[in-house]
Amino acid sequence: MLSSFLDKLRCGLTLPNYPQFSDMVRSFLEPMRGVRKKGEGYVLEEEPSVKQGEEVLPELRVLLGHSDRLAEGGEVRMKVCVTGPYTLASLFPGWDESLFTLLSRPLAKMVSENLFRTRGLRVELLSLDEPVFGVDDPRLDRGGEGREALLKAWEEVLGAARRRGAKTALHLHNTSDGLFWELENLDVVESHVGDLLYSSPETSRLLERRDKVLKASIARTDFDRLVEERVGAGERVGEVWKGIREGRMEAEEYLEDEKEMGLRLRKIVERFGRERVPYAGPECGLRGFPTYRSALECLRRVGRAVASGGS
Repeated sequence: MLSSFLDKLRCGLTLPNYPQFSDMVRSFLEPMRGVRKKGEGYVLEEEPSVKQGEEVLPELRVLLGHSDRLAEGGEVRMKVCVTGPYTLASLFPGWDESLFTLLSRPLAKMVSENLFRTRGLRVELLSLDEPVFGVDDPRLDRGGEGREALLKAWEEVLGAARRRGAKTALHLHNTSDGLFWELENLDVVESHVGDLLYSSPETSRLLERRDKVLKASIARTDFDRLVEERVGAGERVGEVWKGIREGRMEAEEYLEDEKEMGLRLRKIVERFGRERVPYAGPECGLRGFPTYRSALECLRRVGRAVASGGS
């Protein structure tokens, strides 16, 4: 755990996320009292609350225990990701909009307990991750109670982070539904490479009007898609995976290069202005990469692209 965090720092990341080894759903639902796993989903047996002693994420507990070692190189700034109430609610069959509110309370509690500042380690940014938001969902129809309930749930969780002195971000995979622009407690918006967020003229107007900034996503992290772009779809993708597992092929061959990442960064900065793009990084986590080495190589390329300013 500690070694992985140090590896991220060696890759040139100035605001690394904690190495998230636990599942992004189980990490936040299993510490909740009143929530039970059932089949592929979850059921609510009572109003959820955080179990005593499980407020701090295991990965962060490890980092806190080694903060003195981290302090040897000066204060380390970092990011913490928390899975949002909309994504978690999608795991409860038959749920309605009231679940947003019920889940937001323990999530806000966990946010408060996991945003810390020690002599060697400071959480600067809290990212609320909502990868399934943006799909067509009648519960979020304009003017409906679900839409308002989700907005309030987001505000509660992000507000908990702001009260602890952290900046706040919303990580999306699709920004076609612009509900997030209404958030008062949101500082940073980010989405995937190719999302309209990074090319729409409307984004510039909304950033200014809502006083928000962007995280530029400059590296694709869907490894299957990266392979398809090189060899085509179908069986050839499976052949590449087999070759990597058998040691006949190098996963690094299929990563985007530093120049491509830098070009994306430069275009985004030119479009919106440097003051509106204070952060840059991969579009998502690297769990889908076939090897640890290839994941680190992706981060190294991102680090170099950002350090060069996209030039």
